[in-house]
Order: sequence, then C-alpha cells, then structure tokens
Amino acid sequence: MDLFQYMRENSMEKESPLASRMRPETLDEVVGQQHIIGKDKLLYRAIKADKISSVIFYGPPGTGKTTLAKVIASTTSADFCQINATVAGKKDMEEVVEKAKNNLGMYGRKTILFVDEIHRFNKGQQDYLLPFVEDGTIVLIGATTENPYFEVNQALISRSIVFELKPLDNNDILKLIRRAVYDEKKGMAGYNADIDDEAAEFLADVSNGDARNALNAVELAVLTTPPSNDGKIHITLSVAQECIQKRVLKYDKTGDNHYDTISAFIKSMRGSDPDAAVYYLARMLYAGEDAAFIARRIMICASEDVGNADPNALQVAVAACEAVERIGMPEARIILAQAVTYIACAPKSNAAYLAIDAAMDVVRSEKTAAIPAHLRDAHYKGAAKLGHGAGYMYAHDYKNHYADQQYLPDELAGTTFYRPGDMGYEAQMKVLQKKIREEAK
Repeated sequence: MDLFQYMRENSMEKESPLASRMRPETLDEVVGQQHIIGKDKLLYRAIKADKISSVIFYGPPGTGKTTLAKVIASTTSADFCQINATVAGKKDMEEVVEKAKNNLGMYGRKTILFVDEIHRFNKGQQDYLLPFVEDGTIVLIGATTENPYFEVNQALISRSIVFELKPLDNNDILKLIRRAVYDEKKGMAGYNADIDDEAAEFLADVSNGDARNALNAVELAVLTTPPSNDGKIHITLSVAQECIQKRVLKYDKTGDNHYDTISAFIKSMRGSDPDAAVYYLARMLYAGEDAAFIARRIMICASEDVGNADPNALQVAVAACEAVERIGMPEARIILAQAVTYIACAPKSNAAYLAIDAAMDVVRSEKTAAIPAHLRDAHYKGAAKLGHGAGYMYAHDYKNHYADQQYLPDELAGTTFYRPGDMGYEAQMKVLQKKIREEAK
C-alpha cells in the first residue's frame, strides 16, 4: 500500500457514514442476533476458534449480515476478500480464486470470500464458485436479503450453513442509538450531542428493526441540528420525527416480504379476522403495492374460501376490482377495505375449491370416460340416428325441477366431488339438494 492509498482509505474511513463507522470489530460488540451468536451457539464458537466454514447470512437489511462478515474478517487468520455481487463480474472472481490458490499452495493459508448480495449472481456465476468451495480453495460467506433456498444454487446451499438473521428489537436499536450518540471513538460524541429518551425510543420504534436506518437518522439529526444555548446539540422528539418522515417498512415487491405479507393477508381473510386482514392491506398499500394485484387476490379468496356460503362475496370482490381500476389510489383503499372486511366476515366454505381439484385429479389420472348417450347432443347431423340424446329426462318436466337420472360417466357413477358445507347459503343448498333427491325416488 502506497502513501496515497493509505491516505485515501484513512480519509474514507473517517468520512464514511455513521452506520459504517459504528460496525463492531469483535463479537462482543455485536448487538442482537443472540440466537446465532450467543456464547453457546455454533457460529460464536466457530468464529472464536477461527474455524469458520462456508455460511450464508440471510435476513432483512440492517440486521448485521455485513457486520458479522467484518467481525470474521477482523478475527480470522485467513486471507479475507470481499466483493459485491451487484458490480462484480467473473474476472473479479477469477482474481480472487487465483489469489486463494496461491495462498493455499504457497503459505497454507485459507481464503475467505465474502459475497454481499449473493442472490444477484446469476446461475453461471454461482456455479463458477462451486468447485472452489467444494475443494476448500475458498470459504464462502454469502449475504442476502432474499430467501437463499430460492435465490442461491442448491449445490452451494448444500455446502453451506444458512443462518437467518432477525430484525433487531427495540432494546437492541436503543443500545446502538445511544452508542452512536455518545461513543467517542466511532460515534458522534465529538459533536457534543445529547438525545432525549423519547426521541431515542421513537427512532428505535420507527426503524422497524433496521439498525442502519436508525443510525442514519441519528447522524442526520446531529449534523443538521444547531447547538442550543448550553452548547449542546439536543436531539428531541420533534428533531427525530423530522429525520424519519415516514416509518420504514420492509417490503420488497419481488421478495420475501411481498409473499409473506400477501400470505398473511389471505390467511387473515380466510380465518375470519377482519382486523388482521385490513392491517395487512394497509401495510401493502403503505409500501406501494399495486392495488390491482391486491384486488385480484381478494377475488380469488372470495371464491376459494367463501364460495357458495355467500355467493355475494365474489360479486363484491369483482365490483371492488373494477372500482379500483376506475378510481385509483388513494380512494381505492376504501373500496379494498370494504371488500376485505366483507370477505373476512362472510361465512366460509372451500367446498367448490375442493370439488374442482378432486375432479381435476380424476381427469388427470384416469382414462377419459365416455359421456352417457342420453346427455350427448342430438342436434348435429346424424347424431340422433346414433342414439345421442335418447332417453334424456328434461329436468323442468319433473317435480322440484329435478330428474333422477345419471349425469356422470358410467365409470364414475356415484362419485361425489362437491360436498356443500354447513355455513351460510351453502347450508340451504345442501338441504335443498337432499330434499329434491329424496322426493324424486
């Protein structure tokens, strides 16, 4: 390293964002994630013993994935390399692998490769790393905000231990906020700042477990607030509120949060909990989810989970979808809320859903059965001469508009696909079906 490079790196370290400067250098400085780095846990022991194997850190932003990689870098005797998958190419990986081979061959020293945002690598790039992970040339540490079981090659997953990081709780965030304000070495103590308990608790709450967002707010508050008459920078609740205008919401419309939230939304409607359903609706709308997408999911739920227990549910859902398309946000939120609460409170039945799936299974797995002759069309040329339609009983000519005849193919005669439930209108349908069949005998 020459003098200019040293000065450049030293300057970058001093001028880097607070969240970067506050990163721990040892395990004992790490806040949170005790379920994986508690003193009796595998990862803690492996880092302390410098026996780390290939791992993948998976979790939301700001939970410490890069922090843990940096801690490993500061404690290991292995050579440590870092690349970011958003900008790195194959040439970068080839250089790391070549260096790792030299380290292992000439000095017997391992190389740890930290790949941030590893899910950004395509399949070919991930495949390139596989043989070198397998033969021990490199120890891989991957960090991802996406579910690695979907986004990372299964071959790499099978050779790594996946550690899931959780959002930090408010007490963890509070500890980091106070450390950032008062720490003399890495924090903002040199600015003579002070933070009110109310302000610190507010920032901890609205950061939603993301340490980076909380620390960014602290830095902004300190740097933009003038000193008071006592010479101190006072970070009050009003100052904190200005630094985070909107609550941070973890929601990636193509990632885990998208699928988890819509899943919770559907299950809340299915579970007849209008409060939970409208809460998840609000979360999606707040995060900017497409209202048309939400409306389509409501229509599916209306049919799948309410069905004939309340046939109006599908009409409400379809009307809501059309209204959302015509009106748009923000008023569309009211229409969606009406449909959501209606469906959540409606009687439930999945009988129609089960019926079509059961029928589809039969169609898929069994030989196509012949349609009974009396049900076939007798109007096209020559059909009547073949006996098509012969013996058909016109339902409206009989009592209760029901004719006791076979409609299923012979091979499936007596099979029951649709079993009406005992809720809402479907219960009435069930009684009616039983009545007209008994009276036709």
